[in-house]
Formats: sequence, C-alpha cells, structure tokens
Amino acid sequence: MVFRTHLSSDISRSLAGSEVVVAGWVHSKRDLGGKKFLVLRDKDGFIQVVISKSDPEELVRKFYELTLESVVSVKGVVRIDERAPGGVEITPKELIIHNIASTPLPIDVSGKVKADLDTRLRERVLDLRREETKAVFKIVSTTLRSIREELYSNGFIEVLTPKIIASATEGGAALFPVIYFGREAFLAQSPQLYKELLASAFERVFEIAPAWRAEESDTPYHLAEFISVDIEMAFANYETVMEVLEKVIYRVVKNVSEECSKELKILNHELPQVKLPFKRFRYVDVVETLRGVGSDATKGADITSSDLRRFSKEVGEELYFITEWPSEIRPFYTKPCDNNPEYTESFDFIYNFLEIASGSSRIHKKELLISRLREKGLNPESFTYFLKWFDYGIPPHAGWGMGLNRLALMLTGRSNVREVTLFPRDKKRLEP
Repeated sequence: MVFRTHLSSDISRSLAGSEVVVAGWVHSKRDLGGKKFLVLRDKDGFIQVVISKSDPEELVRKFYELTLESVVSVKGVVRIDERAPGGVEITPKELIIHNIASTPLPIDVSGKVKADLDTRLRERVLDLRREETKAVFKIVSTTLRSIREELYSNGFIEVLTPKIIASATEGGAALFPVIYFGREAFLAQSPQLYKELLASAFERVFEIAPAWRAEESDTPYHLAEFISVDIEMAFANYETVMEVLEKVIYRVVKNVSEECSKELKILNHELPQVKLPFKRFRYVDVVETLRGVGSDATKGADITSSDLRRFSKEVGEELYFITEWPSEIRPFYTKPCDNNPEYTESFDFIYNFLEIASGSSRIHKKELLISRLREKGLNPESFTYFLKWFDYGIPPHAGWGMGLNRLALMLTGRSNVREVTLFPRDKKRLEP
C-alpha cells in the first residue's frame, strides 16, 4: 500500500481535482450531522478531510471509530474551500486506520488545555506532537545545522571523542561513575583534554555531543546530561576564538530568522539583534561597575545571575563578552595573562544574564600545566595520558564550549532548558 503521496505542506490549490494520499494523526473531529470534519496533522501542519452523508457508510463508521491521535492514511481528491485550513481540503475515497489511540489522552496535544512542565515531560512523546514543542525543536535543528555550516566553512573538521574516561577532565567531584570491565570509570564532563590534543593533529576541530555533570544544581538552567558544542583551534588565542564564536552566533540567528519565521511566530518570540563585533568587558571593569550600582560583587569571585542581569541593564547590552577572568576561578588549562598572571586569557559569552559559552587561550607549556594542576589541588600523575603529549610539539591553541540547551533558550524564548531538551535528565528524571 501507499502510505502517503503528499505532506500537508504540498496540498495547494494547484492540486485541485487531483487524487492524493495524506497520512498523519487525528488532531480534531467535528460532527455537524450532514458533514463530518477530520483534521489530520503531519510533520508540516494540518489538512482537513470532509466526509459527507452521501459518502460510503464505511467512511462514516471509521470516522466514529477514530479517536484523537489515532494514525490514518486518507486517499481522496483535493478540493478548494476558502473555509478550510490553507483554503483546500480533501474529499475522501478511502480511509485506512493504522492505529487507534487510547482515550483519554494524558495531555491535550491541541494545546487548548494547558499542562504544567512536569506533566508535559512525563508525557513527553505526546508533548512533542504539540505545535509549540515541535516549533522549538525545528529551531534547535536549524541551529545545529547552522553551527556545523559555519565551522566547516572556516576549515574545522568534526570529531567524536570518548565519553567513558579514566579520570576527571577538569577536576572536582561532579562525575558519574560507571563500571568498566571491573574498573571504575566515569562519564565525560567535557571533551576538553581530547580536543586540545586533537588540535595538535588537525589544527581546527569541533564536536557536538553529550556531556555529563553530577552537580546538585536544580535550576531552570542546569541538566545532568546536556549537549555541548566545543571547538579547539591551533595557532590561536582567546581573541581569535571569540571571533569564531561571534560568526557562529551570527549565522545561527540569521538562519533561524530566515528559515523558522513560522516557528518563531508560533512561539511568539523575537530573536535578539546581532551586531558584530559583540562588546567586550573586562572582568575587573564589570565588578567595578556592579559595585558602583550597589552590588556586593568582589574581585576573585564568580558573577551571579542577578548581577549579570543588573550589568546587562546598566550597559544596555543583550549579547556581550566578559573577558580576563581571575586565575583562581578558571580551570587549570586556562592560560594566565602574560602581563598579570592573576588573570587569564579567557571569556564568557553572555545573553542578558545567562552564560551561553566559555572559552580561553590554553596553556601549551608542560611545566606551566603541571604547576597549575598542583595549584588547583590536582595530582599531575592522574593526567599523565594528557601531559605526555606536551613533549611532542603542542602548538599555542584556544577554544570554547557552548551549551546548546542554553543557546536554544535565547532562540526560542523558553525559560527552562528542559523545554528545549528532548528527554531531559536531571536529579529527578531518568525516564522517559
């Protein structure tokens, strides 16, 4: 059998009088006696099927048998009717039922009856059929393609690094242990050390892949499993890779704006204005500005979300970099500034109050790396697999990591990273 010849987006006035086969889910039903209306939903939208009292009894019987979210194929003829969605509808000749959905549905896919986020995540597969949720992930898909296009066009190659590792990437205890053939291993927090080594072979690499952090954070902006977008670039410093990040953000916003206007309208969201280059603010100047407007921010400490909100408002910027963070709060591989090693050649990329990406120049001298490991209370012996390669020509290099889920918040106007993650994993959620 032919399941489908056309999607809803293909059905137009130009097909009037033509026979087509459409397929999808029953989105709504209306019985007006003489006419019965069936609205099908597929990946692109909706198409209306109209059954008249003069049609075969089998069509009427199947209409009454169908429940919302049942899966069907309909063979019929395209008719023009201005009252129908898109101005066209289908008069059926045959209706094939593939699957009858149980009733009642745990959530309303049409969106008329609202559900809280926990319910939506518990019933995620149905939630993913909602128009708003599908719009979110169309934007996420466009974002992923845009990132890849920009990086490929700048000479990067895509790599995949191990996700089961022997020791912490960046130190700390936020690791998920796994049993690996009788040994203890861990899920990777980051591809950081591997991508640095790969930059010494391929010069420009990127990876888009999951990472894991066993942190206690239970906020709208943290997940235990998240998608990280990482680049590493040889013969570069933090300023070089900031420019790469700017171009990535520019292309993403441009492509989403041009290709996802329908989805942005569904989400009632306007994208931020992107004007390159983004403003750069030194960490020490940010702290000084914050203290000038009543904050108790102190040098040497991280900047809180509330202070980032305050700073964004104070300087009138949505998208900007904060550069040259203190050494004591950056990872061991971050290169200290040559003129003042208390600070580093590093940056965070901020959207309003949210850190979207973080990056730096990296240390490429073995002796300094060992010294920094010890300063951080880490044992260099645990990093032998990484350090040994610094005896064989590691070039100056730099890179960044960006949280795809957080970037998606900026692009969709959602307020919780769980909304922009297909099947989120956090302290409370291990299924579906």
